[in-house]
Amino acid sequence: MPNALAYLMLIAWPVIAHKMFQRLSLQQAILWCVIGGYLFLPPLAVFDLPLVPDMDKDSIPAVVAFVICAYILRKRVEIWPRHRVMRALVAIFLGSVIATVLTNGDPIVFRVIENAEPIVFPTYALPGLRWRDLGSVMINQMIVLLPFFLARRYLSHPDQQRQLVIVLMVAGLVYSVPSLFEIRFSPQLNTWIYGFFQHDFSQTMRQGGFRPIVFLPHSLWLALFMLMSVLAATALARSAKDPDKRRYTLAAVYLFGVLVLCKSIASLVYGLVFTPFVAMASYRMQMRLALALGVVAIVYPMLRNLGLVPVEAILAQAQAFSPERAQSLGFRFTNEALMLDRAADKPWFGWGGWGRNLVRNLETGEIESIPDGRWILVFGTFGWVGYIAEMGLLAGPLVLLWQQMRRHAASTLSPFAAPLALMLAATLVDMLLNATLTPVTWLCAGSVLGYAERLRYPGLFTPKRQLFDGYQALATAPPARKRRSVL
Repeated sequence: MPNALAYLMLIAWPVIAHKMFQRLSLQQAILWCVIGGYLFLPPLAVFDLPLVPDMDKDSIPAVVAFVICAYILRKRVEIWPRHRVMRALVAIFLGSVIATVLTNGDPIVFRVIENAEPIVFPTYALPGLRWRDLGSVMINQMIVLLPFFLARRYLSHPDQQRQLVIVLMVAGLVYSVPSLFEIRFSPQLNTWIYGFFQHDFSQTMRQGGFRPIVFLPHSLWLALFMLMSVLAATALARSAKDPDKRRYTLAAVYLFGVLVLCKSIASLVYGLVFTPFVAMASYRMQMRLALALGVVAIVYPMLRNLGLVPVEAILAQAQAFSPERAQSLGFRFTNEALMLDRAADKPWFGWGGWGRNLVRNLETGEIESIPDGRWILVFGTFGWVGYIAEMGLLAGPLVLLWQQMRRHAASTLSPFAAPLALMLAATLVDMLLNATLTPVTWLCAGSVLGYAERLRYPGLFTPKRQLFDGYQALATAPPARKRRSVL
């Protein structure tokens, strides 16, 4: 159970964030508010308030950053993208939960089955969804997208994207210190500071040592963030000149070493593949890889539903590589199958919240399925409609950026857009196995989308007054002298 310091940190974060916005630039304040909260606030600790969603380490920084930008600094934060498809996906993401609530009004009752007739003995029940739940669900959907909206508006210019990758690199360097401590002495920091351990301790033990977790929900989350830091440092090293290039290169090498020590096979494979791409491949080649991975992330759940994924062949290959990893993968596939059977009863809008999407014992209500992948959680909770909306918002920016990069010269493109797209693609693929969707992912998606829209609609985020002043200056400027040739 979280101690008093854990809740005190959640309460104090708005004050800390306000100080950030006073001392830092707007972009840096947004980044450190969201990313800093994700890294250092206590996991699992929440404020369970009536009629509103749970406020935790993900939602509090997002709400605080949005409120300060929109209502204290009076900055514009548009919630509707310029592209029509993305605008429709936002509307579906926010509005489809209405159908989810309306189609799940019936409670789920568990009762004694054997030797119970004619008397029914209820043992447990899950409540149905009511109108009062609708506001909470819609507010939660909006809070999830706040980092996406902020990044689209204020982290999408090439200079702003550079600040984003710098913060990712610096945050990785800072977080490597407690990570190395836990690798050496075992994961204890969350217990010492916040009074509890946030997961199963046995899952932090790998290869005769420990995987760090620090203040994140799981060691896999930390490894994925280290991957982002490695790619950020590599992108900075590629675009910089001496002596900055040497410093960024050393940072990338050091962070990659920490990634290896995190003992996460998936993130390490991403790092081995993506890092050379970011360091040497052209921006268009990086985008091809990101787009291909995005397509895989979207298509896999569809093929899994149709039974077209060769599960046995995949497990055989994993068994040849590592029996331990094959066992873990087989556990995920088994639970996916259970969850898919459950979701098939309400495929369009899902089962809603309160754990109604989980497979439970018919008599006791005890949970019998442990979902890991983000896609199966969304599919079971909000159905195909909710799944398409969420994955579309995450993968859509990759498609739009690829379309725009084909129409512009490589020399005119941001050197950080393609690496950010690769970070986003890595998370999309990882979400097939783990629920690793975080506010950092939404920041990357919003930045990629905003940059794609900047390429398609020049002057999109330029204030109207500034445009008017520019046109007025052109109109009143003296005519340029016409050059005369020798002839």
